[in-house]
Amino acid sequence: MGSRAIFYTSPGGAGGDIIPFYDNGEYRLFFLGKGWTCVSTKDHLHFHDEFRTGIHGGTGSVLKVDGVYHMFYCKFTFHPYMRQYVCHATSEDMVHWTEHPEETFQPDDVIYEMSDWRDPHVIWNEEEQCWWMLLAAQAKGKTMRKGCVGLCTSTDLIHWDIREPLYAPQNNQSAHECPDIFRWGDWWYLTYSVYTDRFVTLYRKARSPRGPWITPKVDTFDTRCFYAAKHATDGREHLMYGWNPTREKNLWGFNPEKYPGQDYNTWDWGGTMIAHRLIQQENGDLAVTVPEAVDQAFTEPISLEMTPLNGAWQLGADEAAVSSPNGYACMLMNRVPECCKLEMTVRFDETPREFGVALQVDQDFAMGYYLLFEPRRGRVQYKTGLRMYEDGGKMFPYEVEQERPFHWEAGRDYRVRIFVQGSILLLYVDDRIALGTRMLDRSGRQFGLFVSEGSAAFRRIRLQE
Repeated sequence: MGSRAIFYTSPGGAGGDIIPFYDNGEYRLFFLGKGWTCVSTKDHLHFHDEFRTGIHGGTGSVLKVDGVYHMFYCKFTFHPYMRQYVCHATSEDMVHWTEHPEETFQPDDVIYEMSDWRDPHVIWNEEEQCWWMLLAAQAKGKTMRKGCVGLCTSTDLIHWDIREPLYAPQNNQSAHECPDIFRWGDWWYLTYSVYTDRFVTLYRKARSPRGPWITPKVDTFDTRCFYAAKHATDGREHLMYGWNPTREKNLWGFNPEKYPGQDYNTWDWGGTMIAHRLIQQENGDLAVTVPEAVDQAFTEPISLEMTPLNGAWQLGADEAAVSSPNGYACMLMNRVPECCKLEMTVRFDETPREFGVALQVDQDFAMGYYLLFEPRRGRVQYKTGLRMYEDGGKMFPYEVEQERPFHWEAGRDYRVRIFVQGSILLLYVDDRIALGTRMLDRSGRQFGLFVSEGSAAFRRIRLQE
C-alpha cells in the first residue's frame, strides 16, 4: 500500500545519501539508514515497499548489466586507523544481494591518501570502452586542500585500476563526497558534495567526461539543506535527489542551551528525501524546479483571506499590491495547512529594499519565518523570526542564515511556488532556483506578504491542498 507524500521520510527514521536508480518504469531509491534501504516510486508522490537490502555500508551506486544488478558501496574500519574500502555485491532481483569480499580494495597510498576512499559511482564510458568508478577521495598534496573526485577503471567490474583524479581543484579540505557524472545532450555534468568551506552539493560542466570542467556562475542546486545529491533520469525528466536534514541530535554539542526549541540547533546527518527537477539552459548551465507530478498534486483550492496591517494595500480576489517607499507594509493571509502549495506571480517596478512571503507568522507580524526577495543584493534570503528580537541579535554571530543567488529585474513577472509539508519549506523561483529549509518551532499560524521601502505586486495568488 502506497502513501501520498511530496517529501518522503522513512518510517524507520531519518535517511541520508539517496542512491537513485531508474529501472523498468520506476525509480528505486536506495538510501542509508539502518543499512542500505530501498523504496520505489513512479511519480514521487506515492512510495511503495520500503525494504532493507541486508547490505551495511556507505554510499555508492547501482547499475544493471546483462540482467544482473551490481551494487558498489563502501565500508569502514576505525582501529588502529580509520580506513575506507570499496565493496561489490550482486543481485538478480535488487532485494537479495550477494557480497563479494574478495573484490574489496583500498586506495594506493601513491596517488591518493589512505584516509578517504568512499562513495563509489560506476558508469560505462562509451568513449573509452571501459567502466569508470568515481570516488570521494583525497589526492596527495602539499596542503590540506586535497579533496578530489578519484577515478578507477575496469573492463569487467571486478578488477579495478587506480588512475589519476578526474577532478582535483585543490580548494576543499574535505573529500568530494557522493560524486556522480552524467551526460545530457552535448554536455557532461559532474556533481559532488563538500562539507568544508561550503556545505552544499556542487556541479561542474564540460564537453567531455575528461573535462576541462567549467564552474557555472551558480554552481549549486539548493542550500545546505540539500546534501549528498545524486542524479537519475527516466529519459524525460532529469532529477537530483538529496536530503533535507533534521535538527534533533546535537551530534557536535553546539546547540544553544538557552533556546528551548529546535530552529537554532545544528543540522543533523540525514532527514527527508527531496527531488529537484533540472532544466538545461542554452549555455549548458542547470536550473532547478519542482518535479511535474509534485507540482500538479495539489488540486483543492482554499479561499484566500487577506488582512492588511501596515500600508495602503490594493486588494483583489487573488492579488495584492502596495507602494511603501519609506516604510514596511505587511498583511496577513490564511493559516498555513500541514501540507500545501502557495503559488503567485510577483513583480516590482519601484525597486524595494526587500519584499516577499512570511510563513507561520504571528498576529504581530514578528515571530515566524521569512522568505526575503532582495533585488538590490541579488538574492533570496531565508530568515527566522528570532532575528526580529534582541535575543536573536545577540545569539547569531552572522547576518545571513540561508540564501540563494538570484538576479532580479524591475518590470517583469516572476513565478513563485512554495511547498510546505510539516516542518519542511521548499521555495522555487521562476524555474531557476530552489531554497529548502526547516520550520521547526512555529506551526498553525499564518502566511503573510510584505514590502519594505519600495513597491511590489503579488498576483494570481493560489493556495491549494
